[in-house]
This record gives sequence, C-alpha cells and structure tokens, in this order.
Amino acid sequence: MSKQRGEHLLQGKYNTKKRAASFYNNQMIDYLNSVMQDFICKQEMVFISTSDSDGHCDSSFRAGMEGFIRVIDESTLLYPEYRGNGIMASLGNIVENPHIGLMFIDFIEDSIGLHVNGQASILDNEQLNTLMLSEEILEDIEREGDKPERWVVINVDEAYIHCSKHIPKFYKREKDIEWGTDDERQKGGDYFKVKQKGNDRPFT
Repeated sequence: MSKQRGEHLLQGKYNTKKRAASFYNNQMIDYLNSVMQDFICKQEMVFISTSDSDGHCDSSFRAGMEGFIRVIDESTLLYPEYRGNGIMASLGNIVENPHIGLMFIDFIEDSIGLHVNGQASILDNEQLNTLMLSEEILEDIEREGDKPERWVVINVDEAYIHCSKHIPKFYKREKDIEWGTDDERQKGGDYFKVKQKGNDRPFT
C-alpha cells in the first residue's frame, strides 16, 4: 500500500520497520469499509491537504451539514465546494496534482480520526450525472439547490486510523451558518489585521 520512499527510508534509519509493517498489515486498507463509511457520513467537517505540481503544499478546511461528504461506494467520495474567497487554492492544486489527503476527526463522541488519501478531480454541477449516484444521494444533493458551486470526487487509495490518545474532547454548540455567504462579519472580517500589513513588521 503506502509507497512513500521517505517513510520507508526513515523506518530503516530509526528501526521502526516492524511497527510500521504491523500498522500497514492491520490498520491500512485501500478502500472504505462499512465502519469507515458510517463514520464519514456522520462528520460535519474535514481537513484537506493538496499540493501543486512542484510540491508546494496547502492545507484547508471544509464543513457542511452532517453527511455533507457523500460516500458513493467503498472507493469513492464526493464533497461540495461552496462559494469562497475566489483563490481556488485547493482546486488549483488538484488541477496540477490530483493527490489529496483528507483528515476526519471526531472531537465530539469517540475522539478518533480517519485518514483517507486518494486521487481527486473536479466536477461542475451539470457533470454529476457522470457518476453512478443512488436515488438517495441525488435527492439529498437536490435539496442543497444551487449552494454548491462545484464538486470534488475522490477515488480512494488508502484509509487508516488516526489514534485517539492526543485528540481533545469537545462539545458541540449550535451555530447558525449561512453557507456560501459573503457577509464579512460572518466570514471573520480582518481578524488577523492583514489589511494593516507593513505597519507592524518588526524588520525592514
């Protein structure tokens, strides 16, 4: 499964080959089993990682209602892209380099994580009919109306656990969310004071 040369090189250097082999054999699979599928369908957020063709990385965050990431089958996921800042950083990377990493973390109930790595591609709304979607998923997508601007489909390469020992436990508070809003207050405005750039730099 995992073919990253760097990790295998370091397993030899730091003498972790035996532990790594046990993990590969017992925790890593190249599809989503039924427990993983149920887990994903309950999630309201995911962290994603992409990189361009030169390896420059970008990490991002996606969220939606419970089950906003649709499980099409054991090898395929689909998630919506709502209106954002127009940068298209993640999607731009996918155009150059389809490799994507998804990190699902349950902070609320079980304090457990799930890594999913795969190949991503972009679909416009009118291209969804190229996928073999169930009636249930089609009806669910229809209820979203025109809120999603496009979709990302992921073909799963590997899936594996992220252990719970360092995952904090949170509790959920209700929050009204306007998906795709351009309201600066709801988006956080200039929280990090970047519009004042240059005024607070300690060095010239």
